[in-house]
Amino acid sequence: MAQTSVSVAGKPAWIDLSSSDPAASRDFYGKLFGWQVDVNPDPQYGGYAMARIGGKDVAGIGPKMMPEAPTAWSIYIGTDDIDGLAQKVQAAGGTVLGAPMDVGDQGRMAVFTDPAGAVISAWQPRAMPAFLTGPANTYGWAELNSRGLARAVPFYAAVFGWSSRTSPMGEGQPPYTEFLLGEESVAGGMEMNPATPPAVPSYWMVYFSVDDVDAAYRRALDAGAQEMLSPTDFSGGRFAIVSDPQGAMFGLLKM
Repeated sequence: MAQTSVSVAGKPAWIDLSSSDPAASRDFYGKLFGWQVDVNPDPQYGGYAMARIGGKDVAGIGPKMMPEAPTAWSIYIGTDDIDGLAQKVQAAGGTVLGAPMDVGDQGRMAVFTDPAGAVISAWQPRAMPAFLTGPANTYGWAELNSRGLARAVPFYAAVFGWSSRTSPMGEGQPPYTEFLLGEESVAGGMEMNPATPPAVPSYWMVYFSVDDVDAAYRRALDAGAQEMLSPTDFSGGRFAIVSDPQGAMFGLLKM
């Protein structure tokens, strides 16, 4: 199939969950967000499921590729040249964990780590359309928690063309960095809290937009999630962080 033009280059283009129990994860997120989640019957996709709202793709849920890998959400940044992107990653001090590979006729993916150790993926779409963002219960934001943000910021500038701006967050809080593509804010980042256990590496976290953070937070806990941060106000709105029953952290966000 002819490759489609990419309007999401340098922006979040997809999210998916690698789970130790994909069936349980499909049930949890289907109930929490009202997703219709269907497993692709084609064996080449290894039990990967597409989550949809109103027939439009919002996320993927699949089994872990390696037993030792954590159950975690991944964020994919769009590109129109994933092989060239992999070269940029290496030149900028990152590591290519998973070399560019075809995913059926849907597109091509690769997995990298930044110089501070956070894993981030890339997606070059072909047949697969852009995912739905914006409405409630869809992807809302991506945030980097870094053990070395000063090393990470120039990496993302070199690889994805992101500029950055930093804002103070108040006494005792690390400043917040916004990653920008042109004038558009596409992601955020901050230095990891020093109280975080040393075993926790740098990581990217996905936030989902919701109509009511408190109500979504209660539904998540009732469905077996664990509290990481209870609903909290910030200058732009309100958010909470939970860990799903299989251990993947994610945020709930209302701007």
